[in-house]
Amino acid sequence: MPIRVGVIGAGVMGADHIRNLSATVNGAEVTFVADLDAGRAAAAAPPSARTTTDPSELINASEVDAVVIASHDSTHAGLVLECFEAMTPVLCEKPLAPTLLESLDVVEAEADIIAATGARLLSMGFMRRFDPGYAALRETTRLRSHGEPLIVHCTSRTAASGPGTSSETAITNSAIHEFDIIPWLLDSPITEVSWQAGRSSRHSPGELQDPALMLLRTADGTLATLELFLNSQYGYTTRCEVVSERGTAALPEPAALVVQREGHRTAEIPADWRPRFADAYRLQLQAWISALERGEPAALATGEDGLRASQVAQAMIRSLHSDGAFTKVIY
Repeated sequence: MPIRVGVIGAGVMGADHIRNLSATVNGAEVTFVADLDAGRAAAAAPPSARTTTDPSELINASEVDAVVIASHDSTHAGLVLECFEAMTPVLCEKPLAPTLLESLDVVEAEADIIAATGARLLSMGFMRRFDPGYAALRETTRLRSHGEPLIVHCTSRTAASGPGTSSETAITNSAIHEFDIIPWLLDSPITEVSWQAGRSSRHSPGELQDPALMLLRTADGTLATLELFLNSQYGYTTRCEVVSERGTAALPEPAALVVQREGHRTAEIPADWRPRFADAYRLQLQAWISALERGEPAALATGEDGLRASQVAQAMIRSLHSDGAFTKVIY
């Protein structure tokens, strides 16, 4: 029998999860879709799946074995806790929660479940851990193929920020990926951070300061930089380079199509993150479903990983409001 999955949130991310679970992931069947917009839920759901505007109905449905949460960030913590009450395995998209206190509540609740039953129910959607490029970068960094790592340079650019994005939510929703991937690459936690910004793009809405430059130092002394530019206009790109003592290792920047014509070479740039990380999302979902089939813990990021990323985000927000002062991360 396939693992029957309910997906909460049928927007861009949720709809992509539904397509993957229905077409590219073995052993899964999407049986229920929830979204506050009934039309959007119906449009994203497979023909045989039920739909609802009430996430609680989905979580407690008899035809749901596991839940994917891809709804608004503000709903994550509460929905994960509902899954815990139903003892239902859950894959939560990043972030675990927009606030540190909510993240702590979730991790403490799961710790109680683990202590009582031994069951770990929560997996986090930090999909870059499953990207083949990031995996190769981590392996060469761990092997010290080019000596000790000294600096990590990260770039994350999107064409346009989402509605209501602020400098704070840019940290908790977008930069959160690097807050997870940098310590994962280096096997060393982030210990202090600094947020910096200069001129903002005229395309930056409201009071969002964009682009921003973030500095992060890990416990082993490695310095990392992150340029986060949410309104770059030209498309989606992400880069990561590890500078070591005797060389560097960097992710190639994939292009969907390269055209050479009349003395020029042009490359298409994807509009958003989905083409770039299509393999990562598919591999992450497959690892989750396969682990559920075997009754084993999934090799995905955990709630504790989500909490640590939230702790880094909280320190970065404190730096933002302290004129960029280096700020200690409190674990």
